[in-house]
Amino acid sequence: MGNPIGIIVTRLLGAIPLLLAVTALTFVLIALAPGDVAQAILGPDATPAAYDELREQLGLNLPLHEQYWGWLTGVLHGDVGTSLYNGESVSHAITQRLPVTLSLMVGALIVSLVVGVALGMASAVRRGVFGRAIDMFALIGFAVPSFWLGAQLIVLFAVQLGWLPATGYVPLGLDSGEWAKSLVLPVAALAFGGIAALAKQSRDAFLDALAQPFVSVALANGVSIGSILFRHVLKVASLRITTILGLQALTLLGGTVVVENVFSLPGLGTLASNATSRGDVPMIQGIVLYYAFMVVAVNLLVDIVYAWLNPRVRAA
Repeated sequence: MGNPIGIIVTRLLGAIPLLLAVTALTFVLIALAPGDVAQAILGPDATPAAYDELREQLGLNLPLHEQYWGWLTGVLHGDVGTSLYNGESVSHAITQRLPVTLSLMVGALIVSLVVGVALGMASAVRRGVFGRAIDMFALIGFAVPSFWLGAQLIVLFAVQLGWLPATGYVPLGLDSGEWAKSLVLPVAALAFGGIAALAKQSRDAFLDALAQPFVSVALANGVSIGSILFRHVLKVASLRITTILGLQALTLLGGTVVVENVFSLPGLGTLASNATSRGDVPMIQGIVLYYAFMVVAVNLLVDIVYAWLNPRVRAA
């Protein structure tokens, strides 16, 4: 597919300013936020001298640019830092929780893609009432917040029916069946909006593809509509679907923070919420850095898939 190495190198080089800007901005916003980390750690009854001593130990008394440079230097040497509260390695804390977030995100992305594209294809072929129903579903999907939907799913399927666990997470290596059950409700809550978006956009993409002259010629030659859809129309529509899927992946990445807190999942979102409430700067910075890397990875993957699907991009 042309020169994939060139695409990867170009995107990675372009990501360096992005990572620097995001982490620097996060550092400034944390510094401007109200609250005192030393007081939060020691409590309100400690002496001013104790607060000053702790700030000096943690390096919080240094100018902001020196704090950021010290953190950045550590990152370049492979040290993302340690938590201000328990001394835990930031890298270790994130690594322990990353599989939860990735399981949730990948599961929601797969469900959104499969169900959304299937609904969009069916709507484009049948049209009429079914097409209008897809449009209505898309509007509802855009409007319903994932945290509200998650709460309703818990009430229905966990509390009233007792089919699925309300909260918690079971590691895949411990019990694959319980792992899947612990992800059903959060994945459904997270994927609902993605299904709606992909259903609407893929429907429009399929309608545009079905309007192409080659479809009429194929039908006139006796080719079945199913063969046309899966062998030709889907390939044409896949360019737009790939773009929407990439945008949806970034949306899901942010949505995991909310959904993880609703379902008490020990992922990066929950870790980020706890670190933010405590003002744990190294932990927040590490999480932001990992999220930024995931954004870069998603954009890179979308570019590669798009170039693979589009000959004109490969030629360029």
